[in-house]
This record gives sequence, C-alpha cells and structure tokens, in this order.
Amino acid sequence: MIKNHSPQSHGKIVHLAAKDTNGLSTKQLQQFYHDMLLIRRFEERAGQLYGMGLIGGFCHLYIGQEAVVTGMQSVIKKTDSVITTYRDHGHMLAAGMNPKGVMAELTGRKDGYSKGKGGSMHMFSRENNFFGGHGVVGTSAPLGAGLAFANKYNNTDDVVLSYFGDGAANQGQVYEALNMASLWSLPIIFLIENNQYAMGTAVERASAETQLYKRGSAFNIPGEQVNGMDVTEVFKAGKKAVDYCRSEKRPIILEMMTYRYRGHSMSDPAQYRTREEVDRVRSEQDPIDSLKEKLLTRGVDDSALKSIDKEIRESINKAVEFAKQCPEPDPSELTTDIFVDM
Repeated sequence: MIKNHSPQSHGKIVHLAAKDTNGLSTKQLQQFYHDMLLIRRFEERAGQLYGMGLIGGFCHLYIGQEAVVTGMQSVIKKTDSVITTYRDHGHMLAAGMNPKGVMAELTGRKDGYSKGKGGSMHMFSRENNFFGGHGVVGTSAPLGAGLAFANKYNNTDDVVLSYFGDGAANQGQVYEALNMASLWSLPIIFLIENNQYAMGTAVERASAETQLYKRGSAFNIPGEQVNGMDVTEVFKAGKKAVDYCRSEKRPIILEMMTYRYRGHSMSDPAQYRTREEVDRVRSEQDPIDSLKEKLLTRGVDDSALKSIDKEIRESINKAVEFAKQCPEPDPSELTTDIFVDM
C-alpha cells in the first residue's frame, strides 16, 4: 500500500534533504542527465525563437521541472499513456517525440506533429501514446480518466499518467475525475506538478489545503508528496506508484514539488516573486546540476558530460533548421482534421 508523507515547505520553496540515488546505476543516471538536459536546451531555444517572432501564440516553458517527467517516463512501458496540460514540450520529448517534429509544430510548419495547426499547446503522437497537450486548465484529469477507462474496458494492464498543475488542482472537473476514477477503479496516476505559483498566485493564497496530494482522500485515493527537483526521488516514488496502479487497478495521486524558473508563459513578467527567490532555487535545487554532482562523485569525467551537452545542442540546432526550412501548411488544411468520418 502507498503511504502518505508530507514534508513541510518553508515559505514558498520546498527544500527536501538530498538522499542517495535509490539503487540507480551510473548508466541510468547518465541517461537521466541526457534526457533532462535535452528538455532544458530545447526549451531555452524555444524561448529564443519566441522572442524572435518565429513562434506565435502561447508558449509555456518547462525549464526547472525537467526531473518530474524524466523520472516518471523511465518507470512506465511503451503501451502506457501520457496526457498533460499546456506546459508540454518536455513531456513530448520525454515520451520519445522527435525534437524536429516538435519544433516544426511550435513554428507552425506542416511537418509538425499536428501539421502546424496545433502549436505549443496541442500536439499528439499516437505512436508514442502521447495524447496531448491541452489548453483548458484541468482537462487532462477527466480525459486521462477516459483513457484509463479504455484500458480497463479492453482488459489491458496499461496505466495512464495524467499531469496537471497546482492551479488546476482547484478545478471542479478534477474532483469529478477523481471521484469517477475511484468509483470505477481506474488505473491512472494523477500527477500534480506543484510549481508553487499556478499562473501567478502562490499556493497558500489559492488553496485552503496546500498539501495537494491529500486531494484524493475524500475519494479513497492514496497520495504521496515527492521531491520533484530530484530525478532519483521521482524515479523511486514513480516506480512504487506505477506498480500499485498496475497491480491494484486503482488510481493514485503524486504531488511533485517542483519549480519553474521562467514565468507562467512567455508573456508573464513573474513580478509575484523575487529574482533572489528564483536564483536561490536554481543554485540550491536545480535538478540537472544536482544530478551532475552525483555523476561527478561517481567518477564520471566532466568532459563526458560536456560532450553530452555539445551533442544535444547540435541536435537542437538541427531541429531549428529543420523547422525553418519546412513550409507552412497549405490553406486547404484549415478544413481538415475537424470531423471524424464514420
């Protein structure tokens, strides 16, 4: 059975004591390092392209939260499903989607995952069982429950990872989804990425109960609060939750305590927090830097880690060039992918 625990936050920033690497091999840690760095470098470049006007519409960056999706993706199997919100680029890359296709979609090109019509918030990959990217706050919870119902109906042992944020945790449709998931014993993990501020309001100003993993208690759904800035802790908690969900055919909640370094979106100046606060989190809890220190302690040469970074930067550059060279969708695409042929 999953046990509850609730490390208390100090102010707005959660600082949990660092633990060991939970039995992970150096090779696994290096893979985590690669995957998190890929997300970070991709998002940094996406921010640059947005500033240059090459990406339109909304754009929500995942910088700072990389450990959550990296750790969770490592504990599921290929036939499991993932659904998330609009801070989704990192989830796409972690799910195995090609950076070229993601970048092409961000820039509105026809070779993007949604043919250039979905943009930042609406990309899908049936091949990778990635069901979006959804712009309506909280939508991933009921849609995720629907995916889990399909798994149960088809008598599979697949589970669903349904991500949403601390702001979405206050949405009514989330509670309806929790109730139905428990009533129908659906194999779904509700992942609350608590980055402290939702769209710009601190958790304690918006939530009467700030320990969001408890939100399932009224529906007999167990929960756990996890240090989402440490990929090894995410791995440990994620593996336990997936095993429970898969074997018991029951829902569970994981509240990932994390932090975004950028504003809610590219248009958010983030004046609701101080620069000193952001710098403190980056210097003390950065998921990539802390994992790098663990790797160096294990004897991995710094030059090997620099080589990983160089390789990733080159792949991102190729993705950008690919996107720039792709044509925009033909105007006829405006009327496609709207209705389903029955």
